[in-house]
Amino acid sequence: MFGYLKPDKPYLYMKDDVLYQALYCGVCKSIGKNAGQIARFTLTYDVAFMSAICHNILGVDVKINKEHCITHVIRKTPVAEPDEISLMLADVNVILAYYKLLDDTVDEKKGALKSKIFLNAYKKAKKRMPEFDNIVKTQTANLLALERANSDSIDMVADSTANILVNASRQVLKDKSTEYTDGLFYSIGKWIYLIDALDDYDQDVKKVNFNVFFNAYKETSFENLIKNKGEEISFVFNGIF
Repeated sequence: MFGYLKPDKPYLYMKDDVLYQALYCGVCKSIGKNAGQIARFTLTYDVAFMSAICHNILGVDVKINKEHCITHVIRKTPVAEPDEISLMLADVNVILAYYKLLDDTVDEKKGALKSKIFLNAYKKAKKRMPEFDNIVKTQTANLLALERANSDSIDMVADSTANILVNASRQVLKDKSTEYTDGLFYSIGKWIYLIDALDDYDQDVKKVNFNVFFNAYKETSFENLIKNKGEEISFVFNGIF
C-alpha cells in the first residue's frame, strides 16, 4: 500500500536532492537504532517524504554527516543525524510495515513468516507509540471490513489510509498540527491508496483480490478501465487535492 511518494529528481536542485537523500538515510538509520537492522529494509519513500515535510513545518534543521551504511559500503553518503522527528517516523514506518505484512498474509497468503521475524521490531515501536498503533489497527480493521463487504465506494475505502497518515502527522507535529496539515496528509493518504489500487488493478482482477476500482466500474483490465472510464478516474484523482 505504501511506497509511492518518490522525489522527481530531474526537477530538484542538486542541494535539495542531496538533502532528501540524507533525510531518507536518516530515517533508515533511525529505524536501525530503534528497531534493529532487519527493520531498515522496510523503509519507504512515503516516510522519507514525511520526514522532509515535518522537518520543514516544525522548522527543524538537520545535521548531515557523511557515513557508510549497509547499502553504501565503499563510498560514504550524506546521512541526516537521527533526531526526535526521524526517530518517531522510524516507529511509524515499522508499525505500518508490520500491518502491511499482516495485510499481505490475508490478501495473498504470504507474509506470515516475515511478520513473525519482524514481530520484535514491531513490539518495540508499539511500546513507544501505542496510540498510533491502535489507530492503525482500527483503521486496518475498518478497511478489511469494507473489503469483505466488497464495497464499491472509492471514498469510503480510501478513508482508512488517509486517516492513518493524518494521525501519523499529528503524532510528529504535535501542537503544530492544524486543519491544514490534516487536510494535506489526508489527501496524500487517499492518493496513495488509490494509486496503489490502480497499479494492482490487473493483478487483483486476475487473482480475484479486492480492488475498489473494479467493484466500482467492473472493467476486466486496466487498459479497458482507462479507455472506458478514464475521465471518471481523472475526476477522482483531480478531486483529491
